[in-house]
Amino acid sequence: MKRLATIFFTVILSVVIAVPAFAGKVVIKLGHIAEPIHPYGQGADHFAKLVKEKSGGEIEVKVFPTSQLGGQKDLIEGLIFGTVDMALVGTAVLGQFQPQISLFDLPFLFQDREHAYKSLDTVGMKIGKDLEPKGIKLLGYMENGIRHLTNNIRPVKTPADMTDLKIRVMTNKIYIEMMKALGASPTPMAFGELYSAMQQGTVDGQENPSAHIWTKRFFEVQKYASKTAHAYAPEPVVISMITWSRLTPAQQKIIQDSADEAIAWQRQLSEKQDKEFWDKIKATGKIEVIEVDRTAFIEATRPVYKQFADVVGQDNIDAVEALKK
Repeated sequence: MKRLATIFFTVILSVVIAVPAFAGKVVIKLGHIAEPIHPYGQGADHFAKLVKEKSGGEIEVKVFPTSQLGGQKDLIEGLIFGTVDMALVGTAVLGQFQPQISLFDLPFLFQDREHAYKSLDTVGMKIGKDLEPKGIKLLGYMENGIRHLTNNIRPVKTPADMTDLKIRVMTNKIYIEMMKALGASPTPMAFGELYSAMQQGTVDGQENPSAHIWTKRFFEVQKYASKTAHAYAPEPVVISMITWSRLTPAQQKIIQDSADEAIAWQRQLSEKQDKEFWDKIKATGKIEVIEVDRTAFIEATRPVYKQFADVVGQDNIDAVEALKK
């Protein structure tokens, strides 16, 4: 398998080298799975606006939201083969292609947002370099948000309340083991199937940031929301190495500078809108929002670190820990 993987990535790199530069106006397709009003959906649109301004219209970024170019795994595979130029994807899915980036899916990893940003902009960018031989270039990390739990069965205030709850998770081993550690029954499922699965009772609940709970209207089909803040969800901004190699150095600088500026803008927006989304969710009166003592949840998920230290790198865990205040 290792030999096949080496051959595969060698082929990808040879394609990158052989692809000619863009001629005339450059059009870049950027895909993501969120609604346009989601904070990172707005971040994608802001990035496109900046690129147009900085390039004087020479580069146009066309944004395709709501899984129009496919789910996250489809987007990543599209980047590798050059059928998708850019994407916003979660580390939970990107980790299937670069295991160390799953570091950022560990439960209760960050002290606060400032600690998250500092870790992503240093440790995260270093880890991201290893994506390049696989056909993907990391430009930086936008923010999906802080993940919380919702369900239809009972109020969850402690890990004991999660026993046997069928919770939808992404197809990611860390999230699966996190939910097992909390006593739940993890159910991997595509994001696009989630609303109907909760509506029909196929799963009891899910875990996502407030932005998805609001914009995807999950509050309509769930009774309880517990503010567990069990994980921080970055949203990597990535570009196909095939597309990147066709850009001139000046065009590459425009793309990177625009990404840097859009990321800073989007993080501020995301933090501001997080509170606004919770206010809107509560105002519907459709779902009970529960504050929890996170201590027991933190303790219950500690074994997950030992399980995945070799996968994500104990040195990376230590590096993130060292960045705490």
